[in-house]
Amino acid sequence: MSLLGQAAIFFGAAVIAVPLTKRLGLGAVLGYLGAGAVIGPWGLGLIGEVESTLHFAEIGVVLLLFVIGLELQPSRLWTMRKSVFGLGALQVGISAVLLGLIGLAFGLPWLEAVVVGLGLSLSSTAFALQTLAEKGQMPTRHGRAGFSILLFQDLAVIPILALLPLFSPSYWDPAPDSAGRLLDIALTVGVVAGVILGGHYLLRPGLRLIAASGIREVFTAFALLTVLGTALIMQQVGLSMALGAFVAGVLLADSEYRHALEADIEPFKGLLLGLFFMAVGMSVNMGLLVESPLLVAALVAGLILVKMAVLYGLGRIFGLGQRSALYLAAAISQGGEFAFVIFGMAVGGQILAREVSDLLILVVTLSMAVTPLLILAVERFATPPPEATAKEDSVPAIEEENRVIIAGFGRFGQIVGRVLRARRIGFTALEASSAQVDFVKKFGNKVYYGDASRLDLLRAAKADQARIFVLAMEDVEASLRTAQTVTRHFPHLTVYARARNREHAYKLMDLGIAHVTRETFHSGLEVARSVLGGLGHSHSESTRIVETFRQHDERRLLTHRDIHQDADKMAEMAQSWAKELEEIFEADEREDREEQTASR
Repeated sequence: MSLLGQAAIFFGAAVIAVPLTKRLGLGAVLGYLGAGAVIGPWGLGLIGEVESTLHFAEIGVVLLLFVIGLELQPSRLWTMRKSVFGLGALQVGISAVLLGLIGLAFGLPWLEAVVVGLGLSLSSTAFALQTLAEKGQMPTRHGRAGFSILLFQDLAVIPILALLPLFSPSYWDPAPDSAGRLLDIALTVGVVAGVILGGHYLLRPGLRLIAASGIREVFTAFALLTVLGTALIMQQVGLSMALGAFVAGVLLADSEYRHALEADIEPFKGLLLGLFFMAVGMSVNMGLLVESPLLVAALVAGLILVKMAVLYGLGRIFGLGQRSALYLAAAISQGGEFAFVIFGMAVGGQILAREVSDLLILVVTLSMAVTPLLILAVERFATPPPEATAKEDSVPAIEEENRVIIAGFGRFGQIVGRVLRARRIGFTALEASSAQVDFVKKFGNKVYYGDASRLDLLRAAKADQARIFVLAMEDVEASLRTAQTVTRHFPHLTVYARARNREHAYKLMDLGIAHVTRETFHSGLEVARSVLGGLGHSHSESTRIVETFRQHDERRLLTHRDIHQDADKMAEMAQSWAKELEEIFEADEREDREEQTASR
């Protein structure tokens, strides 16, 4: 079958299966796995090249590790250090030991038991986070605890994948001489150091140069080249491609291009990860379920029960209530997608037998399918009295993301940012001009490069978790595009918009934005107030005159909103409003004269 035909089958299967499983509350991962099982050798047999598809789709895992590295900001990790390196490390360590001992009890050699224990101790980050988010449980205590554990598991994958090749017999046999081995180790260390130094000193200038060109597709190409290039360099010295991608992500975690990179990589990561899960589904040996249903069921139950027991116990030790600990145990008791990667590498390195890997992949897949049922069971049978629930979940959520996003960090946006910084209110600033980004950085401001009208960039900037959106862009068309994106996809955000002129203000108001500030209007009023003072008016009189004009013009702005596109009506109404304003001031002058006469 042609490549185009295979691509059509993959897309068609995903389009049918994933929305179906999402609607059933089972998540997208199971949809991809199920679609792969249906079109693979154990299903309809539409696709037969399982191994080649799996190797190609591993690029999705590489991109996932790059995005994880981008999210790994040192300040954020330090804030969560207790739950990440305490709760997370204990979960992985205890689960790996217990599951490894069970593997030994089933007759596995110790090296295979270690790999099995480590692989099964990891949960599905994509599956668990999606489930918690769909249930609205991320801000709860068990949601934050689950996020910390999953974050540590993502970190733990890096050394596991990096050290796994060292367990392979082919790595040591035939054994070279000591000098040759030391030379290989030195070369590996040198390459890793070179990647780190080169990434630190070359990546940002390269990104700055590409961003200055203003060609978005070239920026995307450079982002993909960064990930794949680093991954290939690591692979050449016998390390994991995922390790290289992760290192590249960490090097750019504090970069002003972080959100733009994440937004550009996200579509490729999502598609290739979906393809990876489908390839895993194709490789699942469904014959094992038919041949040994009791064994498979026992292994699935054992995996879930061991991890639930560990998670529940640790949750209680770390201060979670009974219900929260049960939710935590149910949400991340399944096996994870990285188990597929670890077991696949172990088979390729002759560490794990193919039969054992096939069985474990089937067990992990079925454990994912059971997770939604476990959560439903906890919701139904472990619900405490309302007052207990409120007490458990009333702990304030950790503010891990900024509540304010400023789109456009020129003169207008910087004033807003300076005021917020003075009050120690965090904000995320987005600026489409790379030159402006470089200029602002010289003065110690943190700003990210990217076009804020892009939905993917706003999602990368966590607009779904923010409260305020300041639309401070100078370009009118870009401002309106961004306003449309924000109001359509993030209706919960309160938008405060800068308008270049009256026409711009009307268009923003037509999009449903209530808080619109005309940039020259208020500064013009301040100058008018000063001019009146220079002409001999008192401060209070100058203030009253300017305030009267401001109120009158604000009413006029709202009144003319429906006819602002009709030039003739606007001209007619402008004359009538100007006359009305003159009459208001004349009336004020008469009142002032009458008051002065009365006071005499």
